[in-house]
Parts: sequence; structure tokens; C-alpha cells
Amino acid sequence: MIITYHGVDFFKVSFGDITIAVNPLSKDSKFKSTKFGSDITLVSVKSSPEHNGVDVTSRGDKASFVIKGPGEYEVSGVFIKGFLSKTKYPDGEHINTIYTVTLEGMSLGFLGALSEKDLSAEAKEALDGIDILFAPIGGDGVLDASPAHKLAVQFEPKLIIPSHFGEVGDKNALKVFLKEAGEEGVKPVDKLTIKRKDVEDMEGDVIVLEVV
Repeated sequence: MIITYHGVDFFKVSFGDITIAVNPLSKDSKFKSTKFGSDITLVSVKSSPEHNGVDVTSRGDKASFVIKGPGEYEVSGVFIKGFLSKTKYPDGEHINTIYTVTLEGMSLGFLGALSEKDLSAEAKEALDGIDILFAPIGGDGVLDASPAHKLAVQFEPKLIIPSHFGEVGDKNALKVFLKEAGEEGVKPVDKLTIKRKDVEDMEGDVIVLEVV
């Protein structure tokens, strides 16, 4: 599995012949978007151009399978569950969908643009013991760095990947988050190539991905 970060809460997950786009930046976003074909597109906030860029995930005549809300889905052997939550990004209160994705024997959790610490019992159960958790940390409509870390570690993920920092939100968010995690020495990498065996011995490790 190869994971790359494309800004705000936009991730690309590739494995075999399958590509998943999570919260792609729309062409209408004020941030630079990346266009690539995906087999599956997950959208956490339908009203946000920083999360609803289904316009950048088409691949010729082949349309991406787009998921925009809570429910259970199976696409090309990938199992996806969506859970209802809330966000204050970009302005006011909006619906935010938390997703869990199971593939290649690993479980991934995407918190999207989450702004609340109190999740539904169903979401908590699904995220408990997740292998890789993607968490927004920058404030300004999503969780601040310190509450984001406290929420993330309660699920005891093997690996945490922060999002929503840098050019969006609090400029010091990443520094604060890494300090909370005791991971001040972590250096950003341009991509993460990972297999099931790689996460087995991890316990709340943090990997920071550069925007590509």
C-alpha cells in the first residue's frame, strides 16, 4: 500500500490496481488541487470544496465510485463504513462523515474535517484498535492539535497520520501535535509505503507526510 498526502485532508491510497481518493480538493478550492484517476472517492464534507473534489478523480470514461455519507459499502473487495459526525469547517456547522476502510488485511480510519471530540458509539467501536488513523489537527473549524492527539490515542491506533495543517489552520499545529505525541524528531516523508507486517509492532507511532 502506498499513501500520499495532497493537502488539507486529501489523501491518495494505492494498492495493486486500486486507487482511493479521500477528500479530494475541488477545482473550486482556494488550495492547489491534484488530479488523478481513482476507483473510489470518499467525501467527508459535501459542502466543502476542500473535501468534495469529485471533479478531479475521473479517469477517462471510467467514473469513480463516489461515497458521500454514512453507510456500509463494498467496492472491488474494499470494505468501507461511514459514520455521521460534525464539522465547523469551513464556516458554521456541517455534516462530516468519518470513514473506516478495510483492505490488504489493514484497517484505515479517516476522521475527515472532524471538529467534535464526542463521537457516536458506533464510530468509537469502529475506530477502536484501528491500524492507521488519519486525524485533522489544525483548528480553524477542525480539531486543535492537543484535543486531536487526545482523541486519536484513545483508539490505540498503531499509526497516526496528521492532516489539515501547514497552509490551512494553525501554523504551529504540527509542532504542538508532535510534542503531545513525544515525536518532536519526526521528519516528513513524501510518501508512505507500508504492509501489514510493518504496523504490527507499532504503538501510536506518528508519520508526517509532505504535501506532494
